[in-house]
Amino acid sequence: MRKLRWQILIAVIALAAIAVLLVGQKQVVQGIIPEPQSGGVYVEALVGSPSRFNPLLDFNNQVDRDVDRLVFSSMIHFDSRGNPQPDLAESLGISVTGDVFNVVLRRNALWHDGTPVTTEDILFTVSLLRNPEMPIPPDLVELWNSVEVIAFDALNIQFRLQEPYSPFIDYLSFGILPSHLLAGKTPQEIINDPFNLAPVGTGPYKLDELRSENGRITGMVLQAYENYYLETPFIEKFVFRYFSSTEEALEAYRNGDVLGISHIDPEALNDVLAEPGLNVYTSRLPQMSIILLNMDHPEKPFFGDEIVRKAMMMALNRPWMIDQVLNGQAVEAHGPIFPGTWAYFEDVDTFEYAPDEAISMLREEGYGLPPGGGTVREKDGIFLAFDLVFPNTLEHTALAQMIKEYWAKIGLAVNLIPLEYDALLRDFLEPRQYHAALVDWTLARSPDPDPYPFWHQAMNTGGQNYSKWDDRRASEYLEQARVTPNMFERTRLYRNFQVHFSRQLPALPLFYPVYNYAVSDEVRGIQLGPVFDPSDRFATILDWYLESRPKIEEEETATE
Repeated sequence: MRKLRWQILIAVIALAAIAVLLVGQKQVVQGIIPEPQSGGVYVEALVGSPSRFNPLLDFNNQVDRDVDRLVFSSMIHFDSRGNPQPDLAESLGISVTGDVFNVVLRRNALWHDGTPVTTEDILFTVSLLRNPEMPIPPDLVELWNSVEVIAFDALNIQFRLQEPYSPFIDYLSFGILPSHLLAGKTPQEIINDPFNLAPVGTGPYKLDELRSENGRITGMVLQAYENYYLETPFIEKFVFRYFSSTEEALEAYRNGDVLGISHIDPEALNDVLAEPGLNVYTSRLPQMSIILLNMDHPEKPFFGDEIVRKAMMMALNRPWMIDQVLNGQAVEAHGPIFPGTWAYFEDVDTFEYAPDEAISMLREEGYGLPPGGGTVREKDGIFLAFDLVFPNTLEHTALAQMIKEYWAKIGLAVNLIPLEYDALLRDFLEPRQYHAALVDWTLARSPDPDPYPFWHQAMNTGGQNYSKWDDRRASEYLEQARVTPNMFERTRLYRNFQVHFSRQLPALPLFYPVYNYAVSDEVRGIQLGPVFDPSDRFATILDWYLESRPKIEEEETATE
């Protein structure tokens, strides 16, 4: 019996020792995930018509910019928050004074014909940006003529400004053209050069084939560039086909001819959403619809009253406007800086739909209905009646009519004046000969927020401060933010500006429209953040893939 007890004791001790050894051991958990592989052909429907595949000639053609985004490169690009990232540049340095920008190019960057990329290509492209004969925005030509550019050698180049200007980094994102293929040609020759239909770039894809029928370009085939200075894309071929409408592109998807649609019109969105296997990606566009108020108009002094402006804002049911007029394809705006960007600050005063509170605010401020009867409020004999100018489109007309009806409910009388956009700008906004204006601000391809041109005192005349907001505190924030190279300091200054803007409300931000992009669920690895141009949907193109193989992923977990 004693012998048996000793055996039991030995067994217990052994089990205890094993338990001690197992404590803290890690258990391996396995899972199977797809591992991207090279291969596959992706076909995308571009809604529009091609013109020229040249990054200096694509300002007015979205589908050209879509192609150029894959074929050409720039020194830097921006992530979805608007932070600069190296592209052809290996590094970027900014002087402490904010007026000198140094760029070092990558040594392994090659044009699609195998020629190395050098600072000579940068100098050549800048020379075109300076040339007023090129179809480039005049303000861009003016800026580049004020910048001194010095190439120290084949890889090192410097940009010297006349004064500190932090937003200049935006201007370093221009597409680079090959000097060895285009140098010596006049602007007119470059505009009409065969190069524009047989582009040679430095991007992740190179031209393989241009397809046409009856003299019209119907599509193009791009091939993954095997010598791309970053990683070679997984998707081997990238094919674009051109269509005149979302509806035509959707039909092509149903027929199995394409896997993606570049742009979804609001009218076609429900049909696209109902399509099985077609994923819709949505992003905020760099555009804002806003109501400007002429705060210095001698006949409408009430626009200078902060309480009136806030009451006008609270009278607008913006979610309903977005739903009814824009088919839900917009998000409410609360300030002049786009959400999702590095400069955006969300903790500001916001104004929800509250018409009864708006009426109370007007009453307390002394704006009442006439004793003899009437529906329009007045104070000291000045009625809250004014004109609202707006672009003569179906969408803007519907919005303007809703705005008029909302404001009528709190005692404001609005006379609607539809105009062609050129006339609205030339005859009303620029000379400041307007009362209120419903407009769209587009800041495409401008990741740096820099609200200076729209809200600084110096822009009251001759600039774009059409509201004539004469506020010293706001101007100081903007002055300092555009000269300091310190991003933390710029963020703080823009935060202060946004808080101050929301408290003063010099204009009425309405909403930001959104961009919808549809791609088959066969395509994986897609990520879409806020975009500064629809072509930014290709910002993560190196992560997209069609082909994959199973991969076992092991994860160790501690046992107790």
